[in-house]
Amino acid sequence: MNNKELWAAPVADRPVTAQVTIPGSKSITNRALILAALADGPSKLVGALRSRDTELMVQALKELGTTFRQETTHQGSAATSVHITPATLRGAVIDCGLAGTVMRFVPPVAALASGTVFFDGDAQARRRPMGTILNALRDLGISVTGDALPFRVHGNGQPQGGRVEVDSSASSQFISGLLLSAARYANGMTIVQTGAYLPSRPHIDMTLKMLREAGVTIGQPDPNTWVVKPGPIAGRTWNIEPDLSNATPFLAAAAVTGGEVTIRNWPVQTTQAGDHIRNVLQRMGCRVELVANQQGGENLKVTGPQPGELRGIDIDMSDIGELTPTVAALAALANSPSQISGVAHLRGHETDRLAALTTELNNLGGNCTETTDGLRIVPQPLHGGQWHSYADHRMATAGAIIGLSVPGVLVEDIATTAKTLPGFELYWAQMLGRNAADLDGDGIIDGYEGEAEH
Repeated sequence: MNNKELWAAPVADRPVTAQVTIPGSKSITNRALILAALADGPSKLVGALRSRDTELMVQALKELGTTFRQETTHQGSAATSVHITPATLRGAVIDCGLAGTVMRFVPPVAALASGTVFFDGDAQARRRPMGTILNALRDLGISVTGDALPFRVHGNGQPQGGRVEVDSSASSQFISGLLLSAARYANGMTIVQTGAYLPSRPHIDMTLKMLREAGVTIGQPDPNTWVVKPGPIAGRTWNIEPDLSNATPFLAAAAVTGGEVTIRNWPVQTTQAGDHIRNVLQRMGCRVELVANQQGGENLKVTGPQPGELRGIDIDMSDIGELTPTVAALAALANSPSQISGVAHLRGHETDRLAALTTELNNLGGNCTETTDGLRIVPQPLHGGQWHSYADHRMATAGAIIGLSVPGVLVEDIATTAKTLPGFELYWAQMLGRNAADLDGDGIIDGYEGEAEH
């Protein structure tokens, strides 16, 4: 498919009933890749996601000198096992694409290299906020040229570290990026968040949990200060959880069609922000259950309300901003107004998501108003039309959700979903029971079992 072709979002003409297996978490995969590259010995990632963002991370770390060997279960699989062998880091040229985790996690790694590391990315990436992480590196005594993509980090092999103050109001990735490399700095690092608020705290919790699992000692004297002791990062095996944020459009399909969608192998305990979709859907009128599966884990089953009974929601999404496109699509199809707040930082994501959602919903006849820190959505009858993705994977999947209930929605650049979920269109078709085949292999794309309910 040409990236700019229009994808006719399929309409669900009856309640959706399906079981879906979602590939590994992009957020966990890319953090594990960084920790493996900085470890004191080999590591292995089991169930690592293969997507544009994770491939960009692998390539970046390869350029810096890390050795990778990937196992793939079959051609085109979205998951793999990856063996990583660390090495002395060197100067390199890094393509960040549009991946926030690459452009914000790798610069602190580059300071550990012996040589200059040049960073660039997609044209759209050059507009993403980068000054916070680059100025933090300067404050730590590291030579950096530039304030946004493209920029250069002039590594000296052994940065000293120390105390650094960071206003991370625009993205939690700035804190995570510093945390992931801090133990390898000579004096470790004390990171102090000085901004008015810190969005997406579950992602910070994810980073801290993974660092501790790798043997890194971290103190937290207050909620906005992290003290990372210098020391080794242990090589280990990382088992990658399913990407719960990528699961949310499929669960939304149950909500908007009055159907039943089950996501296999939902982690009972997790730091992923996507887990909060359970509470969101319950508040909007869905039945949400964790059900034991035969593998000893849990599946998440969501049953949507009867048509016309999906409720609006008033919700602060400051910790779970990445779910905003899914929740906005649900809100546009609900029976009462919704207010989404706490997500001003979404203006600096792959695109300005608040402006994009407002524009696209209103272009289809909706009533969406942008507020200082979120959206107000008053449901209106929607009509078909073009839905622009803005090279943003979550904008594309939001259009697919709308298309379940609104005939004639044409999503531009659906291929951008490959950023975190390659083959999204196939998953979507299989969920709807269209051209789906249970190939019964590794349980990723072929792990689907379902049919439209009659």
